[in-house]
Amino acid sequence: MTASPVDLPRGFSSYVANIGIKDTTDDFTVVAADSTVAAAGVFTRSRFAGPSVLVSRKHVADHRARAVVVISKNANVATGDEGHANALEVARGVAEKLGCSPYDVLIASTGVIGRQYPMERVRAGLANLPTTLPGRSAADVARGIMTTDTVPKIAEATAGNSRVVGVAKGVGMIEPDMATLITMVFTDATVDGPRLDAMWRHVIDRTFNCVSVDTDTSTSDTAIVLASGAAGPVDDALLEAALFEVCLSLTKQVARDGEGAETLIEVRVDRARDAAQAKRVAKSIVNSPLVKTAVHGADPNWGRVAMAIGKCHDDVDIDQERVVIRFGTQEVYPARVDDAGLSKLSDYMRGDDVLIHVSLMTGEAEATVWGCDLTDGYVRINADYTT
Repeated sequence: MTASPVDLPRGFSSYVANIGIKDTTDDFTVVAADSTVAAAGVFTRSRFAGPSVLVSRKHVADHRARAVVVISKNANVATGDEGHANALEVARGVAEKLGCSPYDVLIASTGVIGRQYPMERVRAGLANLPTTLPGRSAADVARGIMTTDTVPKIAEATAGNSRVVGVAKGVGMIEPDMATLITMVFTDATVDGPRLDAMWRHVIDRTFNCVSVDTDTSTSDTAIVLASGAAGPVDDALLEAALFEVCLSLTKQVARDGEGAETLIEVRVDRARDAAQAKRVAKSIVNSPLVKTAVHGADPNWGRVAMAIGKCHDDVDIDQERVVIRFGTQEVYPARVDDAGLSKLSDYMRGDDVLIHVSLMTGEAEATVWGCDLTDGYVRINADYTT
């Protein structure tokens, strides 16, 4: 699914630079289409949503856009009227260079909350933005939006004659409540904006809305897709499948790269009353600090999984005598595992990926979510984040 190097699809170009937001790593990224194209976006529902979210939500309402600009290492959240004005100035600056309307420029920001952009540096960066963007590398774009990520996150897929390429950033403050951290996906398929929007929301709900690192919903969550149309029409089902493939890969990459993470946790809940119940129970399990630490310690303590299911006390149709809990393919409840079996399970849990599979026996629906273990590295990264 992924290859190296990965270029952006036809009809897109990029520019990535360091403008001194925080350090010497890249922090200013622009991806632009050759003209205004179909676009869709979903954003955090946080009551502390930042100016970038508010501006982009308004600009993409017509399902059209020309470019996306990302400033990393500074979230520009809780910065008042000044922060909002600065976000608008960034959009205007990019628009002037590209020769388009500011309303066709989307903006995303990620990093420390409560700090104004260093606007002298931002203005200098905008002044250096070329009118024709020179880049094509998706890897450069992925690196340019990183904060505490340890690796760039890139995925690609095909849909007929078209390509879908996506990048994402995020390793902490991740319990998306609409989309994710920051994700940008680009395709050269031809599709109108409203249809793209419907596909995008369906895909996001089954991918990024199913990932959690630490239960914390970001103030800056932004997921954007642009379609240049350079490859011509493609069947809607094929395009949505390719969008899903890309977003699922990025979802897993985000979970695997969770701050301090060593193990990817996949929680699959089936035989549920409906998809909402399955997802609710799965999230309760993957978000439990006790489950996370058990996975980190390779301890097949299924009692912690039972506890996490039991927290869903409003789901009165869940009967503990009917629930089945498994680690991998090994049933651990209600059938019990002897000491030798527990030793084998401990070996399994030392792997890079751990599956927790629960059957509720309340219906036929299912859901899968992804997360990671909880390590002392997570505590250290976040204890020292602003210092």
